[in-house]
Amino acid sequence: MALVIRDTGKCSCGKHKGRSRRWKEFLRFPHINQCAELENKRDYYSLCVQQPIGKALFRMFCETKPHLKCCINFLDATVLPSIQCLTGCGPVSSFSYLCGFPGYRAVHDYLSGDPFKDYQDSMYFDRFLQWKMVERRPVTRDTFREYRVLGKGGFGEVCACQSRASGKMYACKKLEKKRLKKQKGEIMALNEKQILEKVNSRFVVSLAYAYETKEVLCLVLTLMNGGDLKFHIYNMGSPGFSKERVQFYAAQILCGLDHLHQNSIVNRDLKPENILLDDNGHIRISDLGLAVILPERRVVSGRVGTAGYMAPEVINDECYSNSPDWWGLGCLIYEMTTASPPFRDPNERVHRKELERRVMQSSERYGPQFTKETKAICETLLAKNPKERLGCQGGGASAVKAHVFFRGINFRLMEAGMLAPPFRPDPRAVYCQDVLDIDQFSMVKGVILDEVDYDFYVKFNTGSIAIPWQNEVRTRQEFYFNPDRKATALSAPVNESEVVPELQYSHQ
Repeated sequence: MALVIRDTGKCSCGKHKGRSRRWKEFLRFPHINQCAELENKRDYYSLCVQQPIGKALFRMFCETKPHLKCCINFLDATVLPSIQCLTGCGPVSSFSYLCGFPGYRAVHDYLSGDPFKDYQDSMYFDRFLQWKMVERRPVTRDTFREYRVLGKGGFGEVCACQSRASGKMYACKKLEKKRLKKQKGEIMALNEKQILEKVNSRFVVSLAYAYETKEVLCLVLTLMNGGDLKFHIYNMGSPGFSKERVQFYAAQILCGLDHLHQNSIVNRDLKPENILLDDNGHIRISDLGLAVILPERRVVSGRVGTAGYMAPEVINDECYSNSPDWWGLGCLIYEMTTASPPFRDPNERVHRKELERRVMQSSERYGPQFTKETKAICETLLAKNPKERLGCQGGGASAVKAHVFFRGINFRLMEAGMLAPPFRPDPRAVYCQDVLDIDQFSMVKGVILDEVDYDFYVKFNTGSIAIPWQNEVRTRQEFYFNPDRKATALSAPVNESEVVPELQYSHQ
C-alpha cells in the first residue's frame, strides 16, 4: 500500500501551519498537584534516555550542575560531531548505536544514581510529570483531521489524518468493529497493537495513537509517502533494482529485523508490499498483524504468512524462532534483484499447494542479474533446513551483517540515519495505483456487540504512545526554559500564562 499525502504542514489554517487554531488548548498543562496520580515506579533509562521530553528535561537539569554538565558534555562528544558536519545530520539518539563507545554506559550508570534522585526533586521533573498528564489525555476522533483514503486493509480503510495539536500527518488504519468480530480478528488486532507499542525503530513503522470511535478501532501510524517496494520493483522503469539499491534496502530491512528480534518479535510476513518508503527514500517494515512475541521457551509454531514467502518450517507447521524472517529477507533480496519471487514468475498463477511444493522441493534459479555476492547471500538465506540458514547458526543479525554482500555498509551509521538513500522519491509523484479504484467495504449485518467486545475495546483504546507522541510535540514546537526559575514549554508568540499555567515551586 502506497501513501501519498505529503507532510508539508500546510493546510487551510494559513500561518498556523497545519495546527488547529485551538492547538494551545490541547496542550494546556494541568496544575502540578494533579500529577500525583502518576505511578511511583521510575526507571532512569525510560524517563531520561528513551523518552524525548524526559531526556531534554533531564539534560536541562544536569546543565545547572557543573559536575553533571561534564557528563552531558562527554555524552555529546560521543556523537561523532565531525560526521554530523559532513552529513548534515542531527544528534544521534540511538542508544544501541552509542553503547559501543567506551565510557558511555558508565556515565549513564552514574547519572542513574544520586543525580536521578535529585532530578526527581526538581522543578524539571515536575514539568515532566505535567507533560505525562498531557500525554495521557483521552484521544478521540476530534484529536485529528481526516483526509483522503490511502488504501484498504483487512478490516477497513486506511486514510491520511493530521494531529490538530501539532499539524503532523499520519496514516490512520481503521478496523471496523463489526467486521472485526465477524471475521474473529480481535486477537490479531490486539496483537498487532501491542507489538507496535514495543517497537521504536527508524526501520519499523511506529504506532503513535490507538483509540476508538462508535464504529471503528483506529491505529494511527507513521505516514509513508514513497510507496511500497512492490510498486517500485515492477512499475518504476526497468523491473528490479541495481545491486547498490538492493544492498541499501536489504541493510535497512536487516536493521529493522534486528530491532524486532531484540524485542523477541518474529515478523513472519516479510514481502515487498509490507516494506514502505518515506519521503527521503528510507524504508520501514509495516503490517505486523501476523507477527508474534516469542515466549520464554523461545520457539513458536503456526502456519501463517503469504504463500511463496513462507519458510519451509512454517509450511510444515514445525516449531521455529527467528528463522522465518531470515528466509523472508532472502526472498526480498531475490525479488528486488530479479523482479520475480524465488519460486514463481511475476504474473504466473500458481495454486497454493503447488507453490508450497516448489518452496519445499525446488531450487531457486539465478540469472545474470545476480552478482557472486548476491547469489551467495540468497543461497544461504534460502537454505531449506533452518539449521543451515544464515542467521540461524549463531550470531543472528550480526552474522548476516558480516556477510560479504553487505561489505561497504557501515551499520552504525545506517542505524544512526547518517547514510543517504540511493533513491529519493519525487514529492510531485504518486507511487501507487489509483486509489479511486479501491473497492468499498460492504455493510456488515447480523453482528451484535456485547459486553465482551466492550472489554476488548478498553484494552485497545490506550491513547497516545509515549515516545512517538513526545517526538511529535518536540519536533513541532520549540521547547525551552525560562532561566528565571519558572519552567515554560511550547514557545509561542503569545502570553505563555494563557497557554501553560505558571508553577509555584516550594523547593529550589
